[in-house]
Amino acid sequence: MKLSVYVDAFNLYYGSLFGTAYKWLNLLDFVQASFPGHQINRIRYFTARVKARPHDPEQPMRQETYFRALRTLPNLTIHQGHYLEKPVRMPLFPVPASGAQIVQVLKSEEKGSDVNIATYLLVDGFENEYEGAVVVSNDSDLAEPIRLVRTKLRRRIFVLHPCSRGSRSPSIELRKAVGLRSGAPALVVNPALLAAHQFPPTLTDATGVFHKPAKW
Repeated sequence: MKLSVYVDAFNLYYGSLFGTAYKWLNLLDFVQASFPGHQINRIRYFTARVKARPHDPEQPMRQETYFRALRTLPNLTIHQGHYLEKPVRMPLFPVPASGAQIVQVLKSEEKGSDVNIATYLLVDGFENEYEGAVVVSNDSDLAEPIRLVRTKLRRRIFVLHPCSRGSRSPSIELRKAVGLRSGAPALVVNPALLAAHQFPPTLTDATGVFHKPAKW
């Protein structure tokens, strides 16, 4: 089956990569290993540029280096939303017995990727870009476009849930959207495949030689 792959980058990062040594991930090799026997037609990678923070000023440089690595892969495109930070007032939890109950925090949000994923998923389906689609995300906001691909476009669609770290479990809404029966196992990112499909430490592109970030 000819598959097109739609990667929710922040969902993949925080669901499976954060806190691991596997951030230098070769997405093409990883997806091919996750769906053996199928042809990977294209990969669309949806993300936003992060901002430097006082405790981690090199974060944008590491991200750009990873973008550079991804661009060495055939048929992979990067689609950028934007990253929004704003101060908001929120209640403390648990609520303290005394003192301030509302505090101001800096809230960070990645904006645009879910809409962009839904848009390309449906448009590519309308244009017969794929026989089947893979969505790498655990975001329940994507349930409706996924359901439409299955029920209206009559295409096979898979969700690969980034739930391999922490206490997250596969989204019930996404399980329903792909038509999984109650009790049927969801597809979950396999940490062993993450470990096995990393880029080499040194890569070359049209600009020259570059290296995996020393600290990540």
